[in-house]
Amino acid sequence: MTPIFDDGRFARRLLIVKSLGVTLKRSKRGWMWNQFFLLEEYTGSDYQYVGKLHSDQDRGDGTVKYILNGDGAGSLFLIDENSGDIHATKRLDREEKAYYTLRAQAVNKKTGWPLEPESEFIIKIHDINDNEPKFSKDVYTASVPEMSDVGTSVIQVTATDADDATYGNSAKVVYSILQGQPYFSVEPDTGIIRTALSNMNRESRENYQVVIQAKDMAGQMGGLSGTTTVSITLWDVNDNPPRFPQGVYQFSAPESTEVGSPVGKIKATDADVGKNAEMDYSIIGGDGIDVFDIVTDTDSQEGVITVKKPLDYEKKKMYVLKVQVENIHLDPRFLSKGPFKDTATVKITVEDVDEPPNFERPSYVMEVKEDAPIGSIIGSVSATDPDASRSPVRYSIDRRTEMHWLFNVHAGNGSIFTLEALDREEHSWHNISVVATEFNPKQSSRVPVYIRVLDINDNAPTFADVYETFVCENAKDGQRIQTVSAMDADEPVGGHKFFFSLAPEASVKANFSVRDNRDNTAGILTRRSGFNRLQQSSYLVPVVISDGDYPMQSSTNTLTVHVCACDRDGNMKACSAEALLRSAGLSTGALVAILLCVIILLMIVVLFAALRRQKKKEPLIISKEDVRDNVVSYNDEGGGEEDTQAFDIGTLRNPEAIEDNKQRRDIVPESLYPPVRRAPVTSRENTDVRDFISQRLQDNDADPTAPPYDSLATYAYEGNGSVAESLSSLGSATTEGDHDYNYLTDWGPRFRKLADMYGGEDSDRES
Repeated sequence: MTPIFDDGRFARRLLIVKSLGVTLKRSKRGWMWNQFFLLEEYTGSDYQYVGKLHSDQDRGDGTVKYILNGDGAGSLFLIDENSGDIHATKRLDREEKAYYTLRAQAVNKKTGWPLEPESEFIIKIHDINDNEPKFSKDVYTASVPEMSDVGTSVIQVTATDADDATYGNSAKVVYSILQGQPYFSVEPDTGIIRTALSNMNRESRENYQVVIQAKDMAGQMGGLSGTTTVSITLWDVNDNPPRFPQGVYQFSAPESTEVGSPVGKIKATDADVGKNAEMDYSIIGGDGIDVFDIVTDTDSQEGVITVKKPLDYEKKKMYVLKVQVENIHLDPRFLSKGPFKDTATVKITVEDVDEPPNFERPSYVMEVKEDAPIGSIIGSVSATDPDASRSPVRYSIDRRTEMHWLFNVHAGNGSIFTLEALDREEHSWHNISVVATEFNPKQSSRVPVYIRVLDINDNAPTFADVYETFVCENAKDGQRIQTVSAMDADEPVGGHKFFFSLAPEASVKANFSVRDNRDNTAGILTRRSGFNRLQQSSYLVPVVISDGDYPMQSSTNTLTVHVCACDRDGNMKACSAEALLRSAGLSTGALVAILLCVIILLMIVVLFAALRRQKKKEPLIISKEDVRDNVVSYNDEGGGEEDTQAFDIGTLRNPEAIEDNKQRRDIVPESLYPPVRRAPVTSRENTDVRDFISQRLQDNDADPTAPPYDSLATYAYEGNGSVAESLSSLGSATTEGDHDYNYLTDWGPRFRKLADMYGGEDSDRES
């Protein structure tokens, strides 16, 4: 099979070989072939002709049939089975598929047997310049420092072309700048954008839009092109120094402005931004450099002037400051542009404010002797009005600090004097506050005054303790029996110095002596041998103690010595009870305290017992219907109608109850008199009430604790449960039987009225 190409080349011939005893015929083949060439993007109306296949076995008699298989066979590529012509049915794009692999074979139409082996060939698509260059981004963003040198690299842009780079110049791209000159340039081959102008200042222009073009065909005419935009920003460098917008600033501050409070703010301008615009303020000169300070507000980059020391209008009314501002972050490349600092003058006027009086001292310390007479001046305070008006000042003492009224101050001159006698031993220091007040307007201030009361020798020394000791009957002469010490409420400057001696009146025929140890102690010694406790059980030793201060003070103190029987070693064997207690360490004060405690405890126990005995008993019956009717006799001495609590009718309510120790509320408690034993009253059913009442009358008549008057107790109880039943007249009308009240006549003249009332009614009913 011989393909016919449009370039006139021939393919190899087909051979017939003999193998395995089978004789094969070798047929001639055309020259070796392997590919067709076809231009892409065909625009004709007919099918595009690719090439022609022809077999040497084809003799033109129509017995040979050509078959095509492979990529696009039957759809994209068609072959004429009689002539072997191949056509492309569609427009091909090399960028989609650069080549197609197909297989061709010639067969006999009648038998279908292949006339030649199947041959493989390639249809390669030839490229044309049908794709423009494309950038990787539509918009690029870049930045470069301001004031950069010419040729400083900014960014590199890249464009690609889909055409075949191995065939012609369709994919060879060249870069050029369409917009952004004369500030920037681009390298044609690499697409690197560089600065083209020196000293580009961000403060003048910060953003630039640069348009870059990429063109294929090596930039020749007819080539395709694409563009992109590059947004370039100049970022700031510290190329501008700070500057004050004005040379002089003026502020005012009241003299009462507190230390640390702001007075005013100043701000320098800097064309730079960010850290390149950070500034630092300082005071470098002026007469207020020690009075004011300036700090930098890092947020607003302002200089805040504050008060460093208290202001005083009367001393200085105006201050002048020289303030400097400078950049913190400097760029050495631009130091040649001049110093990156600036100065300004700040004038601060102090305003007058009405101030309280000022004391000459922050505090006063005064001294006064404790024996100073009342009215003695111990010192003075002084305060003046610092204002120009020099208003008079009046002094007073804050009584909240001096509530005992020991001192006072003269309202006009500030002299402090005593109002009462002082006692150092009670209070050695007095802390008071003196107030100074202006007359107009009312402004005041106060100052502490510390008054120390100086000691004088006005107290005599005494024994440091209550001394009592014992001496053995067999004591020897000169034997030490006690060591005593002294105390003094005074506090001399050089310390205490005490002297001990025996009282002169006891020096004659003294049994004991006093030896001064010269260390503020003294020893008590015996002056004879042997004592007899039967003749004298105790001795009183008067000891005179004097101090060494002026005027000398002294006192006589008594030491009690008890005589006791001792063994040979000096151990006490027998002594008086008082001496034993003393030896045990119990003083008279301790014994008195113990005795008082015991007496108080006994009184509490007795009082508690008495209260328990007087506690009232609960009534036997508690009811809202408890009715007590008292008939009071007015024809005899007695309590009258107010005597409503003379008797208790609890027994009548429950006759079987026995109350052995019933107290009456109208008499002295029976604890003061022996109680009267009452015979128990037994109540049986149907017991006559007359017997019950008669028994009670006899008991009352025989009771020695009865009051000196007569009264009638009516025992009446309405309700159920009483053995004596109800005595009330309210239930008489409902009683079925009649009662006989004739026995009332036997009760004497006191019950005559009742006998007439009830007995008469019985007579009427009988009549």
